[in-house]
Amino acid sequence: MPDPGKRDHGVAAAIALYYDLDVSDEYEDVEMYLALAAASDGPILELACGSGRICVPLAAAGHRVTGVDLDPAMLDRAQSRWAAHDRGAGGGSLDLIEADMTTVALTERFGLVILAFNGMFVLSDRSAQEQAMQTIATHLAPSGRAVIDVWLPAPDDLVLYDGRLVNDWVRENPETGNQVAKMTSARYSPATGMATLDTFFDEWRQTETPHRTHRRDELNFVTAGELLALVERSGLEAQIVAGDYDMTQLTTHSDRLVLVARRAGGL
Repeated sequence: MPDPGKRDHGVAAAIALYYDLDVSDEYEDVEMYLALAAASDGPILELACGSGRICVPLAAAGHRVTGVDLDPAMLDRAQSRWAAHDRGAGGGSLDLIEADMTTVALTERFGLVILAFNGMFVLSDRSAQEQAMQTIATHLAPSGRAVIDVWLPAPDDLVLYDGRLVNDWVRENPETGNQVAKMTSARYSPATGMATLDTFFDEWRQTETPHRTHRRDELNFVTAGELLALVERSGLEAQIVAGDYDMTQLTTHSDRLVLVARRAGGL
């Protein structure tokens, strides 16, 4: 993933806004995390928390949550989302920290640690992914649980990663009233298991010439077997290996892996 600190502030803020627009209809996993949080003891840590799509609802439900992300523009949106939330009766809290999930070292230990929604993919290589898993293991309380969620692309999915330009959607930007179109172009390398994803957001009002914002991500995919091996090497063990947010058992036809883990030999 590009270092957000090297982006122009205005571009970074626009990308964060468009990210929220892109995931505005993504909510199925939030209910799962709320249920896991309700069954957990102690505070919650979300790595790669982004603009607060998950950590804000968790805090609003009354939990003490810490969110970590490398992108200050994303964290600004998370803070604004939390500030706008009615917190009168909830009793929860949200602490947002700008840091790299592969190196962050907090003194607190957590009853639930979350790396959601393909956050594992934005790490540059397998070593970085292993470091992130070690971060998760280090920050777990003795009886805590970790949850990692990744997409499992099928060969048919990756056939489309040949550089073609795909029109994903056209939506209204609620902050400007303008129309925004999202287009993507991806190239997958079977030799490395990685894909380069270029995302283009064009925003315009009526007859204006669209203004284009470009984001490039290097995605480092993991298979189910690779993720399980990373978990094991970090000193964790899988409790649940599910294929969807309803915690249905993983099969060869599953397009997601939702992994719930604990310290090896834990309660």
